[in-house]
Amino acid sequence: MNRVRVVVALAGALTLTPIPATAATPAFSLSGGVSAPIHSMADAVRETVYVDSGLDLDGDGTRDRVTADIIRPSTTGRVPVIMEASPYYQSAGRGNESEVKTYDSAGVPVKFPLFYDNYFVPRGYAVVLVDFLGTNRSRGCVDVGGQSEIASGTAVIDWLNGRRTGYTTLSGTTTKTASWSTGAVGMIGKSWDGSIANGVASTGIDGLKTIVPIAAISSWYDWFRSDGVAYPSYSSPTGLGSQFENSNARSRCGAVRTQMTNGSPANGDYTAMWQARDFVRNASRVKASIFAVHGQNDLNVKTLQFGQFWDAVPAAVPKKLWFSQTAHVDPFDFRRGEWVATLHRWFDRWLLNVPNGIENEPQVSAERAPNQWADDEKWPPAGTVGTVLRPSASGLGTTPGTGTAVFTDNGNATPSTWLSGSNTGRVIYSTAPLTSDLRVAGTSSITVSVSSSTPTAHLTAYLIDYGPAQVRTGEGIRTLTTESCWGESRTGDDACYRDTEATSGEVDAQIIARGWADLANYSSLSTPRTITPGTKYSMTFRLSTTDHVLPVGHRLGLLIGGTDSSAIVRPSQLPKLTVDLAGTTVRIPLAGSVPSASADQLTATSVSAGTTSKLG
Repeated sequence: MNRVRVVVALAGALTLTPIPATAATPAFSLSGGVSAPIHSMADAVRETVYVDSGLDLDGDGTRDRVTADIIRPSTTGRVPVIMEASPYYQSAGRGNESEVKTYDSAGVPVKFPLFYDNYFVPRGYAVVLVDFLGTNRSRGCVDVGGQSEIASGTAVIDWLNGRRTGYTTLSGTTTKTASWSTGAVGMIGKSWDGSIANGVASTGIDGLKTIVPIAAISSWYDWFRSDGVAYPSYSSPTGLGSQFENSNARSRCGAVRTQMTNGSPANGDYTAMWQARDFVRNASRVKASIFAVHGQNDLNVKTLQFGQFWDAVPAAVPKKLWFSQTAHVDPFDFRRGEWVATLHRWFDRWLLNVPNGIENEPQVSAERAPNQWADDEKWPPAGTVGTVLRPSASGLGTTPGTGTAVFTDNGNATPSTWLSGSNTGRVIYSTAPLTSDLRVAGTSSITVSVSSSTPTAHLTAYLIDYGPAQVRTGEGIRTLTTESCWGESRTGDDACYRDTEATSGEVDAQIIARGWADLANYSSLSTPRTITPGTKYSMTFRLSTTDHVLPVGHRLGLLIGGTDSSAIVRPSQLPKLTVDLAGTTVRIPLAGSVPSASADQLTATSVSAGTTSKLG
């Protein structure tokens, strides 16, 4: 393997040589406006604390302890904490190379997954990696977004701030304090790990200064369901959680698993269990700054997850956003140098109180083509207006339609078959070619007035950019054989990771937003209604969040269909659907001139349709 060793403070810059820690060594020191690597990883303190979570979900009569592995600089000064909480540290691993935690024969942590420890510990940060309750070395139960998960984060933050008791062992009585901690915590994580960051932030806990949720969930209902219809990935949180339980949880947490199964009915109803796992409803409590990252082609954790949380957080909370063309990919693997440099400054600002002004810089950076990024001061950008467009026989425009459109759901359509024209179980409407660029930035919704020939009907809607483009394909990256290094290596934990490059190709159509629904939930997500065949119903459902520019000459399209077999389960009886055009509208956040309508029939031979991958 070819190895290119690069250690950076900012992208492309050399670090200072670490110096041995002494009683006089400060907790951190600035060089060039950022924290410099003044501590040695060789003598970093590695330890574990077992924190009282306040819960006894496994029912053993003893309050569950959550395990946190710590690596921190050897200094007499107090240091802030970068924290990641995860269920993946033992079985699935973290990052593109699936790194897991390792321990020596005495149980002292050796390997800390990802580059955070290698890069940030020398710069005056502690890194704390928390095992979700019920996973790896923690007690308790896995409850997939519930109180166990939130307590896994809040308990450790409380301990770091002297508000909760920690112990030296999993079951002993000897206590342990965090006298080395400033109490300032930043939570980071991709996918499930980032979801707990959202959840903990929504409690408003003191001490949490910032979160960096990457491809993160904000509502677990919206990961398993979409406006009443189920995604086929997992029928219940029980199936997901059981993959990561430790032996104690497997033997003692049957009651928790039953509660999750009963609270997640297959018909897609929104229940009290889902409400308890909806962090958006408590987003008004968020005080921590937010640096969100999401891939526009992520069909695992869909972009609606970040969009709805972003919109619900108080306006006064400092926020930053990176919006890539990738699928479910960490920014370390699609924009590595810029990511490390930006994350470095972000943590310096919110955890070390370095006045570097990053919160005053452009709020959003969006990828317009592979490795081509554009910045905006605010997001959604100035001039974005929620615009109502209407499908009609003339195409997609501002004039209400008349009459009906009819199609039959065959239950096996995919985005590619629908857009190529080889599947007729949908209708498509488009604007005329654009005379100026048109930007879609935010979360759209569609209202469909429709009748079904059967008592069961599922619906799909897409927004489509028709026109040639160079885009990332598949997951959006390819892993190479070379490596680059980001921080200081030490025995058992090196700082080197395999490089990646963009995977790209030419397409003539892109799905830029999508949504799905069960018509039975037309009036309520919590209580489905009986569908009477031939009776017209009106249902409004959400499309995914996007930031996409349609260039001059392209067309904006709207597809309305039945079952998208790549995303949702099919109804028990496949229907013929009749759409009342006069009652059907789509509300899109647009910046630019509202396009005119076109009745042209559009098909695409090469389609960018997004990628589904595992949650991690």
